[in-house]
Amino acid sequence: MVELTKQSEQILARLSELRTMDAPTHGGHVLSYVYDSGLAELDELAAQAIRTMQPVNGLDPTTFPSVAAMERDVIGFARRILHGDATSGAGATADTTIVGTVTSGGTESCLLAVKTARDLWRANGGTGTPRLLAPVTVHAAFHKAAHYFGLDLELVPVDTDGQLDANELILRFGADVALVVVSAPSYPFANLDPVEAVATAASIAGLSCHVDACIGGWVLPWWGSDLPAWDFAIAGVTSISADLHKFGYAPKGVSVLLQRGRDRQRHQYFATKRWPGYPVVNPTMLGSKSAGALAAGWAIIQRLGDDGFAALSQSCKRSTEALVTAADAIEGLRIVGSPIGPLFAIATDESAPLTSRVDPHHLADRMRQLGWLVQQQPGLTQSDGVRLQHTAHLTVTPVTESVLTDLIGALVQAADDVRGEPAVDPVRLLPALPELPAAILAGEQVLTSEQAFEILASLGIGADGADALPEHLAPLLAVMEALPAPLTERLLVELLARLAEPQH
Repeated sequence: MVELTKQSEQILARLSELRTMDAPTHGGHVLSYVYDSGLAELDELAAQAIRTMQPVNGLDPTTFPSVAAMERDVIGFARRILHGDATSGAGATADTTIVGTVTSGGTESCLLAVKTARDLWRANGGTGTPRLLAPVTVHAAFHKAAHYFGLDLELVPVDTDGQLDANELILRFGADVALVVVSAPSYPFANLDPVEAVATAASIAGLSCHVDACIGGWVLPWWGSDLPAWDFAIAGVTSISADLHKFGYAPKGVSVLLQRGRDRQRHQYFATKRWPGYPVVNPTMLGSKSAGALAAGWAIIQRLGDDGFAALSQSCKRSTEALVTAADAIEGLRIVGSPIGPLFAIATDESAPLTSRVDPHHLADRMRQLGWLVQQQPGLTQSDGVRLQHTAHLTVTPVTESVLTDLIGALVQAADDVRGEPAVDPVRLLPALPELPAAILAGEQVLTSEQAFEILASLGIGADGADALPEHLAPLLAVMEALPAPLTERLLVELLARLAEPQH
């Protein structure tokens, strides 16, 4: 082992000091963003795998064959658990064989699924601007994909529990649809979309159908035998995204994108020899890339296998069922929809008397004070006028089981502490905003950075640099929900951009 100099030790000490600013990534107190297996061995295994592959460039598997070898193993395992082997064995054709790619994360997997479908649509004679068709609960990564790749995103409304009527989606099919997307499950409310009905109809209509299983792909295969079909067992499913850095317990960022058919998947690639350097052939958005996250994901798959993943999935299931039961029993709260998988959302029970209701954003703020980070999700008024309530979102991991009693106790206490406190009325807060021209409110006039910062400051946000967010986030979420989407998005850009600016 190389001995570090004093200067290097000081650098690492500073890094450790910076880490104290972060939310805890282990221990089960952060119920979003982190996926803690509760097994210290997996963390150490992943760290050593990353260290082993640290100097390797994943750009060129002909120079570094270990990259291709690990990718084959990961894709093979993912293909099997997602019922892709049935069409990929002896006698399989180029149109049925399930092939895939390891990507840098769910967003890249989703982007590449859209890019592939768009290019295939064009190759099959599509002209003009293609549509990307999905329920309103589809992950924001598909908004980004439509924006990047020039598709019209058409979002189909869901009911007040976030559940999609398959017919509402199917009725919007047309020759200009390059891709239909459904989720297994959706992130906001954990509803399993009606994949079989949508994918089967898409197949009959000759449309591509992607299943976004970024959060469910590495846990639902072991969740139980009573789940509706949602993966490659359905012939109409043409691609699936599934993140290893979620319930595959790998470090960020590593995901898998599987495609039905070699010819389909080849549209995913970018290749050029039209420059004086080496020929460039990329299956992903990135060129040069670390092989570390791939190695970590590969090592964890080798270590866990089916039995290990099954045990961790069942731990998540037990904890989720206990939490859903406990939360649903709290006066003034309700569980949104019919969650499937290790995540769910809590909303105000609007059938309860006003004095008994619990606002989920006040609940989350109080939970934070008690040492638990629960994600706050704003409400949304859909194109049909139906409003989806604002909610608190919880993602459950295997480590949750070790803190389950304390977590349920905190939920009950937080609800008791805020019960009867009405949701923040943004109308009371909006007068603090500077006078804004109608063009800005409509998103037709672009705010300068200083104008955006002035608005943030009027809301008490961002003036303290690194301490940009107020202690209570419920008012911020209420204002952001009330403002027009283009303005809200511009303000959030300014907030995040300012966080990374050097302090003068």
